[in-house]
Amino acid sequence: MTPTRSSLGPLSSTDIQAIRSDFPLLSSDAMSSVAYLDSAATAQRPQQVLNAERQYLETINASAHRSAHWLAGESTMAFEDARETVARFFGVEAEEIAWQAGATDALNTIAGGFALASEAWASADSDIFRLAPGDEILITEAEHHANLVPWQQLALRTGATLKWVAINENGTYSVDDVRAALTPRTRVFAFTHISNVTGFVAPVEELVALAHSVGALVVLDACQSAPHRPLNFRELDVDFAVLSAHKMLGPTGVGVLFGKEQLLKRLPPAKTGGSMISLVSMQESTFLPPPQRFEAGTQPISQVVAFAEAIRYLEGVGMDRIESHETELGQRLASGVSVISGVRLVGPPAGEHRAGLVSVDVQGVHAHDVGQFLDAQGIAVRVGHHCTQPLHRALGLAATVRASTYLYTTTDEVDHFIAELANVRAYFGVKS
Repeated sequence: MTPTRSSLGPLSSTDIQAIRSDFPLLSSDAMSSVAYLDSAATAQRPQQVLNAERQYLETINASAHRSAHWLAGESTMAFEDARETVARFFGVEAEEIAWQAGATDALNTIAGGFALASEAWASADSDIFRLAPGDEILITEAEHHANLVPWQQLALRTGATLKWVAINENGTYSVDDVRAALTPRTRVFAFTHISNVTGFVAPVEELVALAHSVGALVVLDACQSAPHRPLNFRELDVDFAVLSAHKMLGPTGVGVLFGKEQLLKRLPPAKTGGSMISLVSMQESTFLPPPQRFEAGTQPISQVVAFAEAIRYLEGVGMDRIESHETELGQRLASGVSVISGVRLVGPPAGEHRAGLVSVDVQGVHAHDVGQFLDAQGIAVRVGHHCTQPLHRALGLAATVRASTYLYTTTDEVDHFIAELANVRAYFGVKS
C-alpha cells in the first residue's frame, strides 16, 4: 500500500488490511490462520523495509566514513541520511543520535560512560557523570533487565547506592512514589516509558521535571513507546533515551542512543577502536565529537538504512493513528481478559490508561503451558518473565503470558486470543 496519512483519521479495518498486505510474513499462507501477538518482542517488517536493505546491499554495500571511492561516498550519504531521518522523527538534531547495537547496548554505553567519568583519572569536563559513595542511582522495580543490570554494575564500580521505586499490587507506581524516592543525592533517574509487562505508561514530563528539580539526569527507556506513539525527546526534556529498531518495523542488531548534545560531548566513550578516534599514537588517543565518538568499529549500515525506511513507513501511516488504534486494542484486551474466571490481569485495570498489550496469569496453569495451548490455536504470544524478574517477583509470579499489538493487529485477532484464553483452564482440567 501507499502509507495513509494521519489527516485521514482513525485506522479503519480497510486500512489495517491494506497495511497487512505490505508484510510478507503476515500475508503468507503460513500465517493465514495465525494471530501474531508478540510485537512487543519483535515487530514484523514491511516489504518496503526489506526492499530498502536489499537495494542498499545490491547497489552500494561499502563502508561509511572510509575510503575515497564513489561507493563509499554513497554509503556514507545513505548512512547519514538515515541519521537525519531518525533525528527528525524524534524532534532532535542528527548530532544527538548515535547508532548502537540495540537499546541494551545503548544503556550499557551510558552507564559505562558514567563509570569511566568516575575514575580518578577522568577529565573534569565529565564531572557531571562522576559518581561516588553517597550518590544515588534511581530506577523502578518495573524495569527490564536491560535498564537494571547496567545500573547495578555501575553502583558496584563506583560505590554509589542503587535505589528503586517499588511497584504496587498492579505493577505500577505513582508520581508521588517517585517524588518520595528522589533526594538531593540522586544523580541519575532511569525508567521505562511503557512497561513491557504491564502496559503502564509513565508520566514522563512530570517525572523528568521532578528529577531535574534535584539535579538528576534522566535516562528514558523508550523501547515500548517509540514504536507506538508520537515521541519528541526535545519536548520531553529527557537527557538520554534509548530504543531498538526491531520493535518498530526495522532490523535486529541496531538501536538508537539519544543524548542532549552538551551531554554527549562530555560523556566518555565506553567502547573504543576504529572510526571513533581523531588521533592515535602508541601512548594515547583522542576521540571524535559525537555521535561518531560512540560508534566504534564498522557500523551496521544496511540495517540503519532499513531502519530509516521503517521510520518513513510509520510516518506515512501516522503515529497518532497508530497510538489511537493500539490504545483501543489495549482496552479491548484488558476488558476481555478481566471477565475470564481464574485469569489475573497484570497492570492497570480495564478502563485505565494503558498501552496496547496485556500480561496475564492463568491460575493453576503454568505460563509456558498456556503459551503452548494458544500456539496450537494459532495465537503467537510471549511467555516467561519478559526480562523483568524483580517485577514478577514483587507480584508473586514466576511468569506471565503477554499478548501485544501493533499497527497491523486486528480486532478479530484480539477477540480470538480472549476467546481461547477463556478455554485454557478447562483444557487443563483446572476447576474454578
